[in-house]
Amino acid sequence: MASPPSPTFEDFYAQHRDEVLGVLRRMLDADRAEDAFQETFLRALRAYGRLDHREHLRAWVLTIARNVALDMHRRARPTGPMPEIPHVDGLPAFVELAELTGDLPATERAAVVLRYGYDLEYERIADLLGSSPAAARQAASTGVRRLRRRSA
Repeated sequence: MASPPSPTFEDFYAQHRDEVLGVLRRMLDADRAEDAFQETFLRALRAYGRLDHREHLRAWVLTIARNVALDMHRRARPTGPMPEIPHVDGLPAFVELAELTGDLPATERAAVVLRYGYDLEYERIADLLGSSPAAARQAASTGVRRLRRRSA
């Protein structure tokens, strides 16, 4: 079965330009979408004469457009000076949680603070407490239950 005749590049362009531009506008801001649109069809023009088959031209040009947009995202660099981000040192988690956990038994207090104040995994908490991960999990769970009963 013979392949369908190839459209001229001008016909190909006319058939796909609106869809390509729409895709690029969804991926990029307006100015960069225009640049990407031109780059997409420039790449397509360069390769058009070397295509082995012309059955999936829409998919081919949309792939080029997507790759151009991704290239533009990768090359994008912040412009202008970097904003100043204020740095505020907070209190350590054990100090912030002291009022809440101060009445808990020592192991439960440590397990609750390490798990919920410092977001440590139970294996690490177990290492710090000299216990097993199951015991660290149980201490944190018991401590949280005590806190819930107090606040109820």
